[in-house]
Amino acid sequence: MSVSMASLVSYATDSDSDNDTETKTKAKTDPDAIAHLLPISSGKNTALSVLNSAPEVAVKEEVMTGTHLDPSLKEVTFNPTYETMFAPEFGPVNPFKTQQMAAPRNMLSGYAEPAHVNDFMFEQQRRTFSTYGYALDPSVDTSQVSSSSYIGAVDEAEKNKGLTVFEAGAKKTDKRKKIKGGDASEIDSFLGPWAKYVDEKEVAKPSEEEQKELDEITAKRQKKGKNEEEAPAEEKTILHVKDMYDYQGRSYLHVPQDVGINLRSADVPDKCYLPKKQIHVWSGHTKGVSAIRLFPVSGHLLLSSSMDCKIKLWEVYKDRRCVRTFIGHSKAVRDICFNNTGTQFLSAAYDRYLKLWDTETGKCISRFTNRKVPYCVKFNPDEDKQTLFVAGMSDKKIVQWDVRSGEVVQEYDRHLGAVNTITFVDENRRFVSTSDDKSLRVWEWDIPVDFKYIAEPSMHSMPAVTLSPNGKWLACQSMDNQILIFGAQNRFRLNKKKIFKGHMVAGYACQVDFSPDMSYVVSGDADGKLNIWDWKTTKLYHRIKAHDKVCISALWHPHETSKVITCGWDGQIKLWD
Repeated sequence: MSVSMASLVSYATDSDSDNDTETKTKAKTDPDAIAHLLPISSGKNTALSVLNSAPEVAVKEEVMTGTHLDPSLKEVTFNPTYETMFAPEFGPVNPFKTQQMAAPRNMLSGYAEPAHVNDFMFEQQRRTFSTYGYALDPSVDTSQVSSSSYIGAVDEAEKNKGLTVFEAGAKKTDKRKKIKGGDASEIDSFLGPWAKYVDEKEVAKPSEEEQKELDEITAKRQKKGKNEEEAPAEEKTILHVKDMYDYQGRSYLHVPQDVGINLRSADVPDKCYLPKKQIHVWSGHTKGVSAIRLFPVSGHLLLSSSMDCKIKLWEVYKDRRCVRTFIGHSKAVRDICFNNTGTQFLSAAYDRYLKLWDTETGKCISRFTNRKVPYCVKFNPDEDKQTLFVAGMSDKKIVQWDVRSGEVVQEYDRHLGAVNTITFVDENRRFVSTSDDKSLRVWEWDIPVDFKYIAEPSMHSMPAVTLSPNGKWLACQSMDNQILIFGAQNRFRLNKKKIFKGHMVAGYACQVDFSPDMSYVVSGDADGKLNIWDWKTTKLYHRIKAHDKVCISALWHPHETSKVITCGWDGQIKLWD
């Protein structure tokens, strides 16, 4: 410890002696270099030789004086001096800048100071001044208005009693309202835009006899228009086959037994195959076909409705002739539906009428209407309820009629848009309806409150729904170019694993169908193509160009392994095998 302390002392002594030597050397060469190290002399004649090593710092006021203050600033965060506030602007002087240009302005014509004047009042007085030449003096109390309260054309103000443009305009409107329903010529001094070109003596007017004749024609036209709206179109039918009955007295409703398959049984084929080619075309409709329905159970007849206002019945086997035409609607037919036996069918058309027809004789049995357009119609499939049917209407209601009385017996009024489809499920105890409100509702029969309501933000309208042959699934044609599958039992859940894509149907209610063995799903599309998907994998297996226009419906024959019937807006119905 003593050794280290001794060494430190010797080091300090050496360094001090070195510093002294260095200072003496500097003093010889440059006396000013060590002036700040020398003691200050206090003698009278001795000059102060102090060197301040700290830099000179400007006083705050000087800093402020040198600071530039932007004249456009509205708020200053420090307290500037007079010199700073009135210092000249930076930059060269503009010799062309006038006093008016230099003045601050907040509008096109200069600077307007804010005043406590309502925007409406200001605009009213400004317009009055520009129109009549006078306005209220803003500096005068408006509660005591006199002739001295106006500026501008005071005489005009007295003459008009100080009316503003808005008050004057209101008076004109009132004058027109008084003669509402009358002739415009009743307005004072108004003779019409062509007055100056017309001579009253030259105006052609019908004589008394001609006027009487014109009135009769007008009355007839109005009456005819009313009758067309109120009265239904006259029903008639055309039989196209030579004999209505065969040698045994059987009509065309009799199921043929010589076509190679048993059409009477409800058995379905064990294995179905993809249709490959077109084997027949039924043509007879002059406009697009809207719907096709096969005869119940057997499927040996085909019923088609069209936009040409006609309904036709066709043979599916043998000669495949058109058997009968049903005429009775004045506008396009939207939907058709057979009863369980096929002896009668219902038609729904845009003329606001639903009609019940006899399939064999072609006679119209009865008509139903509630003055709304029916979009879909369905018989209740129960054997004991074959006299009841439901129709989805354009006024958001599902209406239930009784065929016997012809009266509405129930209304299901819960949808928020026009009802597009009605499908019976769960052994006909319930039915499912879809609507333009993008929802799916499930109803108990004869109970007008839906017990299940399905609506998701991602859902689209589903204007075509088909029940699968096994009754377990509902195939819904969605307007986002997909076929969605809902369970038809209990929970009615969307099956997310079964979504069929690859076709374009947006905007069209293309009917979907299943093959009898549930192997395939078929649907038309907007391009006129027939699309066939595999049920298990949801892969698009086959696509056929079926029609020139929209292929609106596709039906797989319930007894055939590969026969599919399609119809389109080109007016043709085609059979594929």
